[in-house]
Amino acid sequence: MSMKDIIAKRIKSARNLAGFSLRELSDKMDGIVSHNAIKKYEMGVMMPDSKVLLALATALKVKTDYFFRPYEVSIENIEFRKKSKLLVKEANSIKEKVTDSISNYIELEQFLNLTTVFINPLQEILISNGEDVENAVNQLLNYWKLGFNALPNVVELLEDKEIKVIEIDDNESFDGLSGWANNNIPVIVINKNSPVDRKRLTALHELAHLLLIFDESIDQKEKERLCHRFAGAMLMPKETFIQEIGLSRKDISIPELIVIKETYGISMQAVMARAKSLGIITEERFLRFRFWLNKDSNRRKEIGFGEYVGREQSTRFKQLLYRATSEELISMSKAANLANQKLATFRDEFVQV
Repeated sequence: MSMKDIIAKRIKSARNLAGFSLRELSDKMDGIVSHNAIKKYEMGVMMPDSKVLLALATALKVKTDYFFRPYEVSIENIEFRKKSKLLVKEANSIKEKVTDSISNYIELEQFLNLTTVFINPLQEILISNGEDVENAVNQLLNYWKLGFNALPNVVELLEDKEIKVIEIDDNESFDGLSGWANNNIPVIVINKNSPVDRKRLTALHELAHLLLIFDESIDQKEKERLCHRFAGAMLMPKETFIQEIGLSRKDISIPELIVIKETYGISMQAVMARAKSLGIITEERFLRFRFWLNKDSNRRKEIGFGEYVGREQSTRFKQLLYRATSEELISMSKAANLANQKLATFRDEFVQV
C-alpha cells in the first residue's frame, strides 16, 4: 500500500472512529476544507497539505503521525450482536476502535517477540442442534482442563487461551462482537459498561461464534440461539445445572435464581433460558417468567435481584505494556501512544520499583 493510500485510509478510519459524517468533520475544522474535499482525501484523489493534516488531527483528536502509520491488521468476519439497533456510523466507529486496538496489541507483542498460534478445539464438530452444543461444551471444558465448576474470570480465561479480548466504552445498544484479525487471530469485543454477568455471557456467546462450525441448513436466528445456549452451558454445564436445579421443575423461585446468579455469574434470565432448553421447565413456564420480568424495567435489568461479585476485565494488554516499558523495549512515549493515553497519564500510573 502506497503512502498516499495509507493517508487516505487513515483519514477515513479516524473519521469513523470519531463518529463524524463528512459534513460534521468539515464543520469541526471550521470549514478550512469542504466535505467534498475530505471525501476526495479519503478516496485518494487529492492529498491534504500539512496545514490541513494538522487541522484534521485536531478535529479528530489524533496525533498527526496517525495518518502515516501503515496498516498491519485487517478485521474479518465481524459478527455484531444487536446490530440492528446500531446506526451505520456507530457500527463503523466500533469497527475502527477494534482495528486500532488490535493493531496496537499486535505491535506490542512484536516488540516482546511473542508469537501465538490459536487452535480451535471444536473444528471437527459439526453443530446441527442443541445437543451438539452441549457435547461441544463438554469437549472444550475437557480440552481446556476447566472442569464443571463455576468459571471465576471468563475474560482472563479467554486471554490465557490466546484470544484477544477488547473492552470498548459504548452505549447499551452494543453488547459485543467477534471476528478474526489477519484471518488467524481470534478477537472478542465486549462493552465495558455492561454488568459483570452480562459481560460473561456476551464473551462466551462471541466465543461460540468463533469456535462453532454450523451445519449449512441452520439460519442466522437459530445460530444466535445455539450460541446463546453455548454461553449458558459454559457458565453452567448440563451436569452441574441438573445438580443445582433438578431434572424437572414446575416452578423455580426467585431466591433460587439469585443464589445461582451470585455463585455462577449467570443472569436469572440466562438460567431460565437454560432450564427451558434442557427441558427442565416448560415453554409456558419460561414465557410466564419473561412476562413477569418485562413488566418492570428494573426487573428486566435485574436490579435488586442479587449481584455476581466478580471481576471481568481485560488486563493482558496492560501487563504486556508495562513489561515492554520496564524492559526498555519501548519508550514511555511509545507506550502511551499504544495505550491511547496522554504521556503524563501513563507516566503517573507506571511506577517502577
